[in-house]
Amino acid sequence: MVKHQPLQVYEKQVFLSLVTGIYGCRWKRYQRSQDESSKWECAWFIILSSSFFLLLFWAYFWLVAQNDFNDFNWLVYNHSGEWRDETIPILTSTTVGFSYITFLLILALFHISLGQQLNLYWVHKVGVLATLLTTVSGFVSVNDIWGDEWEIILVSLQFTAPFLHIGGLVTVTAMSWLVAGYVVRKERSNFQVMVLTIYILVLLTLCLTPLTFTCPCIMDRHVLKPPPVIIGRRGAPMLAPENTVMSFTRALQHGANSLEADVTISVDGVPFLIRDHTLRRTTDVSKVFPSREHEEASSFNWTEIHSLNAGHWFLESDPYWTVKALSAKDRSRIGNLTICSLVEMLRLAARANSSVLLNIRKPSPDHPRFRSWFMDTLWTLQKAGISQKKVTWAPDTDRGRVRGLLQTTNEKLSVKEIRHRGITSVTLHYKKISYKDIQAYLANNVSVTVYPVNEPWLYSILWCSGVPSVSSDAPQVLRKVPYPVWLMSHSAYNFIWISSDLVSVAVVMGIFFFQKWRISGMQNYNPEQIMLSAVVRRPSRDVNIMKEKLIFSELNNGLGSTEELSLFPENGLVRYSHGGLSC
Repeated sequence: MVKHQPLQVYEKQVFLSLVTGIYGCRWKRYQRSQDESSKWECAWFIILSSSFFLLLFWAYFWLVAQNDFNDFNWLVYNHSGEWRDETIPILTSTTVGFSYITFLLILALFHISLGQQLNLYWVHKVGVLATLLTTVSGFVSVNDIWGDEWEIILVSLQFTAPFLHIGGLVTVTAMSWLVAGYVVRKERSNFQVMVLTIYILVLLTLCLTPLTFTCPCIMDRHVLKPPPVIIGRRGAPMLAPENTVMSFTRALQHGANSLEADVTISVDGVPFLIRDHTLRRTTDVSKVFPSREHEEASSFNWTEIHSLNAGHWFLESDPYWTVKALSAKDRSRIGNLTICSLVEMLRLAARANSSVLLNIRKPSPDHPRFRSWFMDTLWTLQKAGISQKKVTWAPDTDRGRVRGLLQTTNEKLSVKEIRHRGITSVTLHYKKISYKDIQAYLANNVSVTVYPVNEPWLYSILWCSGVPSVSSDAPQVLRKVPYPVWLMSHSAYNFIWISSDLVSVAVVMGIFFFQKWRISGMQNYNPEQIMLSAVVRRPSRDVNIMKEKLIFSELNNGLGSTEELSLFPENGLVRYSHGGLSC
C-alpha cells in the first residue's frame, strides 16, 4: 500500500535571505538561526556602531568645514610645498566609508528586529576595521595640521542644533522598537535593566537638550538688523586669482561693498598685494627666477615682481573648481594677469566709492624699508587719491603715526582695552568671537568685522547676531542670500520643541505597551493551535509546496494492517485512522 507523509509548507523569505546573506553570507535557510548572538558577534556590533557614530561626526565636521576649505588647502601647501585640493580624496573616502558602515548597521538592526542571530561575514569585518582605522588616522592628521578647526563644530551648532534635536528624537524613538523587544521578554536580567535605564536617560537628556541651545536665529523678525556689509577678501578669489585687479573687480561686480587685501612692501618701497610670504604658489617665479623661488616676496623689487605672471597658477590648479565655468575671454585675461600693486587696488576702490581694509605686513628688521615702510604706504594712499575715511588699517600698531585713518585690531580685547587704545572696530576670526562678545561690542559702539564667511549658514548666524560686516572669499555666494536661511520666533520654536518631545514620549510608550502585548501573546499561545493553523492554512501563490518522496513499503514495514493514512488536499486536512478510530 502507498503511504503518504504529510506535506511540508515553506514560505518564501526573500527579504530575510537578502538581509542575512549580505550581512553574514548566510543565504540558505538551514544557515540561519534565531539563537542568541555570541559575545564575539555582539562585540563586532559594538565596533560597527562605534564606527558609524565616529564617521557621522567626521562627515558632519567636513560638511560644515566647507567654509574653510581654501584655508585647509593653504595649510597643506605650507606643509608640503605643493598646491592641490586635498579635500576631494577626503570627501570621497568619507562618503564611501559612511555609506558602507551605515548600510551594514541597518542590516544589523534588521537582524535584531527579525530575531536573527548576528554573524558578520569576515570580509565585512575587514572592511569595518579598515574604515575605522582610516577614520582615526584622519582625525589624527587633521588635529595635527588643522587642530583649531574643531571649534567650527560648536559654531555650527548655533545653526543646526534645532534640526539635530529633531533628528535625534526621531532616531531614538525608532530605536525604542528594538529596546522594547529586548527588555520586555519573560526572562529578566541585570543587563536588560541597564539597557532600559540607559535608553530612558538618553531620551530624557535629548528632550531637555534645547535648554542649552544658543541660536541667534531664534528671534522675532521685527528686531532683525540689516544684512552685514560684504567685504571682498582678496577680491573674489573663486572667480579670479586672489589679490589681482580682476579679482577685486569681480568682487565689486558681485555685490561687495568693500575690499580687503594683504599688503607687503617690496625691497624698493612699493606696496603690493600677496597673501603668502613667497611668490611660489601664485606666480611663475620658479620659471623666471628659479634660484630665488624660496626667497621672501619682499626681497624682490617692483620691476621683478611686476614681470611675473599671476594667473597661470589659477588656471592650472583650479583651486575652487570654477575655471570650467569661465568664458574663453576671462581665461585669456587671467592668463595675462600680473601682481597687483596697492595703488592699483586703491584707485579701483576710489572709482567705485568703496572702502578698503588693509592688512599690512611689516618688513623684518633687516629689510631695507624697515624704517620707512609706513611712509611708503601712506604716500601710496595719497597717490591713489582715496579718502582716508575709506581706509581701515590693521594691525593697530603705530597709532601715533596713523592719523586720519581708521584702525582695527585683530586681537580679541575687552571693551576697556579697546577704549584705551583709541580704536573703534575689531576684525576677528569667526571662531574667536561668540554671540555674547558680539552683543557686548555692539552695545559699546565697537564695530565688528568677522572673517572668513563663505557659507550661507554662517552668514545667517552673523546676520541674526547683528554683525555689521563680514569678510568673504565668496561675495558672489553671499549676495544670493536675501534673508537668513531660517528664522523662528521663540514662541514658535518652544511649541515645536515641546510638541516633538511629547509626541516622541507618547510613541515610545505606545511601542513598549505593544511589544509587551505582542510578546506575552506569543508566550501564551498553544503550540497545538499553531500546528493546526499551519495544517489548515490554504496554500497561496506565494507558498512553495515541497513534496517529500512517496514511501513505498510493505505492510510489515509501515503502518499496521488496520492503520491507514489519508491526505485530502482539497480541504488541507490529514486523516489518520487506526482500528476504526479516526482523527
